[in-house]
Amino acid sequence: MRIVFMGTPDFAVASLDALIKAGSDIVGVVTAPDKPAGRGQKLNESAVKQYAAANGLKILQPEKLKNPEFIAELKALHADLQVVVAFRMLPEAVWTMPEKGTINLHASLLPQYRGAAPINWALINGEKESGVTTFFLKHEIDTGDVLFTEKITLSGHESAGDLHDWLMNKGAGLLVKTVKAVESGRYHEHPQVQLLTGEELKHAPKIFKEDCRINWHQPAGAIYNKIRGLSPVPTAYTDLNGKILKIFASELLIEEPAIQPGDFDTDNKTFLKFAVKGGFISLKDVQLEGKKRMGIEDFLRGVKL
Repeated sequence: MRIVFMGTPDFAVASLDALIKAGSDIVGVVTAPDKPAGRGQKLNESAVKQYAAANGLKILQPEKLKNPEFIAELKALHADLQVVVAFRMLPEAVWTMPEKGTINLHASLLPQYRGAAPINWALINGEKESGVTTFFLKHEIDTGDVLFTEKITLSGHESAGDLHDWLMNKGAGLLVKTVKAVESGRYHEHPQVQLLTGEELKHAPKIFKEDCRINWHQPAGAIYNKIRGLSPVPTAYTDLNGKILKIFASELLIEEPAIQPGDFDTDNKTFLKFAVKGGFISLKDVQLEGKKRMGIEDFLRGVKL
């Protein structure tokens, strides 16, 4: 089949690489336009563009997906199938274009955690399993008929960065399996409504800065899960001495604190722990506003509390 691939971040690169190594005919790659970044506002290319350029693939970078010039250029590629991994929401004129349709790889076990941040929300909510899903696109986002899924069991201590990397690699393999199945016609579609087993439908909306602020009056387990679910990005944070303190890793200590939730205890050498309901959150990896990220002992050497 002639395949057009659409994606932007590192998560998508693994899938594109797996498809190429599996012998897929990638006739075009659609990715985000270059954006200025950093102090010098140097144009920054997406991870997918960098990979595509290094492998001699045709690259399209539309500002607007409904632009007639882009639509015409996309049609000229005569794709049999389009593959979407970590990209923007597509207009109907785009996702209905190929004869065999458009498939998407999503980093959750659909129908759970539809939306922009499935990896983060699965950990924030303390899920015991996660996974990846391939499905055909349709009108409502992340609601198309499911093709294949692959599950992984969670320990309860992974960070979002850990889960991102695991699902990135699992997803790449699942996508190759899905493309081969679509090409051969040997697959079954499963409407998502049939996959619900009476459990509450959980969503994964975009996460904003205020969502990352820690409320020390929440239960200890919820705070611990929030920290790992937002690490390394967008990162949970609290206020310390009038500055923002980002927290990348912590340890949950189950004991009865003698201080109020939100107050902290430290020896100014080896530990800094915040009291919460049912225990302490001991900080392990932090970054104070204006400083570098560092382990707690290095941090305490430079800051007296």
